[in-house]
Amino acid sequence: MASPKKQLQGLVAATITPMTEHGEINFSVIGQYVDYLVEEQGVKNIFVNGTTGEGLSLSVSERRQVAEEWVTRGRNKLDQVVIHVGALSLKESQELARHAAEIGADGIAVIAPFFLKPWNKDVLINFLKEVAAAAPALPFYYYHIPALTGVKIRAEELLDGIQDKIPTFQGLKFSDTDLLDFGQCVDQNRQRQFAFLFGVDEQLLSALVMGATGAVGSFVFRDLSTLCSNS
Repeated sequence: MASPKKQLQGLVAATITPMTEHGEINFSVIGQYVDYLVEEQGVKNIFVNGTTGEGLSLSVSERRQVAEEWVTRGRNKLDQVVIHVGALSLKESQELARHAAEIGADGIAVIAPFFLKPWNKDVLINFLKEVAAAAPALPFYYYHIPALTGVKIRAEELLDGIQDKIPTFQGLKFSDTDLLDFGQCVDQNRQRQFAFLFGVDEQLLSALVMGATGAVGSFVFRDLSTLCSNS
């Protein structure tokens, strides 16, 4: 079973993807971005190509390049780099998962496909299983964000028996306001040592009381506009 160097916990920065005024990715900023997170914010875990990073608006090639740059620039500075590899296409998601493993990422995460949506838990798990199998040495995280995917399968239901189907499953990025669902995820899986990472900044205090082990958020970016505009 895949396992991270240590459990993914605490604050995990959901990174933006810096762009030039012409809409090209500004790779030159990412090294400064790493130093800003580590030295100014004390953050050493990151979540790349997620919602804040507009990963699904990038091409597969761009997503690969962004992931490579974060892993390269973060080496010996960041503790864990988790790459979001979710896509509408299973093959594209598998390609991104394999690539994440090849470049030395510390984990991968996947949202539910949201155009032709999975209609029940089993269909969703089968999709996630195929992606996870493309990177069998990497910890796997499910990114639960029903407000954007429209997939209303409860996270608590999905977690029931998930490691039987996906042995590399390590945790959940929960970006929903349904605290009842989140609380049930925590209460029913305490013995499994999953990472329960909360993704709605405004409700983080409540989630921590309920047992969240960390947060994937964008509230650490309040000073980044200066960094990006000066580069």
